[in-house]
Amino acid sequence: MSKIVSPEIVSPGRKPELVPPTDANIARAADLLRAGELVAFPTETVYGLGADATDDRAVASIFEAKGRPRFNPLIVHFPDMGAAEAVVRFDERAEKLAETLWPGALTLVLPRRTDSPLSLLVSAGLESVAVRVPNHPVARSLLKAVGRPIAAPSANRSGAVSPTTPLHVAESLGDRVGLILAAGRCPIGLESTVLDLTGADPVLLRPGGVTLEELEALLGTKVLTPPHQPSGPDPDAPKSPGMLASHYAPGCPVRLGAHDAAADEALLSFGPDTFVRGGATRLNLSPQGDLFEAAANLFAMLRALDRPEHSAIAVMSIPEQGLGVAINDRLRRAAAPRGPATLPDQPPAP
Repeated sequence: MSKIVSPEIVSPGRKPELVPPTDANIARAADLLRAGELVAFPTETVYGLGADATDDRAVASIFEAKGRPRFNPLIVHFPDMGAAEAVVRFDERAEKLAETLWPGALTLVLPRRTDSPLSLLVSAGLESVAVRVPNHPVARSLLKAVGRPIAAPSANRSGAVSPTTPLHVAESLGDRVGLILAAGRCPIGLESTVLDLTGADPVLLRPGGVTLEELEALLGTKVLTPPHQPSGPDPDAPKSPGMLASHYAPGCPVRLGAHDAAADEALLSFGPDTFVRGGATRLNLSPQGDLFEAAANLFAMLRALDRPEHSAIAVMSIPEQGLGVAINDRLRRAAAPRGPATLPDQPPAP
């Protein structure tokens, strides 16, 4: 049996370092982000757990640190609208809202550009990205200093209340984050409003710091609100029907728990696969059994194997531990029976 590697984010027993947001500490935080580390920082809404949004392994470490059991889309933060336009497509509605409400507590879900450098993990493999320009001086200084988009959900373990002070972050994440830019309490203390503009009608995926009335007044049209909004303390819970069902689904059937592959199947393996037979095309999520590497490769490799000449994608078993839980959740969704009316068109954001 292969050894499963699931490294710690930081050294065991190490406590998170809370530092004031001086220019020197912001530069240090930017260096850590560029090196693939996690940094917690304040926004006007809640504290975010930031990673370089262009680095697959860094983004995967967010899910590990938060203990998320599934890969939900993440909000990607930018210093200004121009930087966001480099990775997503704005229509007239999005331009009007961004020009009026950014920087601010509004997240827009927009179509991803084909040449976007963002990790596929930030959008859970889908063709849209949740983007925001925060209105907090520390967040904006950090974004300018790092020179890259920052993926940042709330800086807490999944299932916990969103953090509005640096002590909340330290209590929730402990040694899973090495550096916290401590700038006191967040002014709003409520997550950003999430608005999906990927379809003909605007859809409110999550209420937040910008009201529904403000959005409708600016757009001059009614904003759809999904029914059955779940309630409860979990800020990472789905905020609209189908959020967890909305996922990247390959055109090819996906066969899980494979020990070998037919001659016309593609093989997606994990760990040593020298003695695994078959597969017209073979890719390995991680020959060393590294769950971080597997998470980082998951969506790109599924897409690479999703070709019409393959009758199916045969996927070897992934351990149900650490990031393996989220990987298996996504694979089970990809393998589930589906029809044109069972899934929403676009993903919501966390």
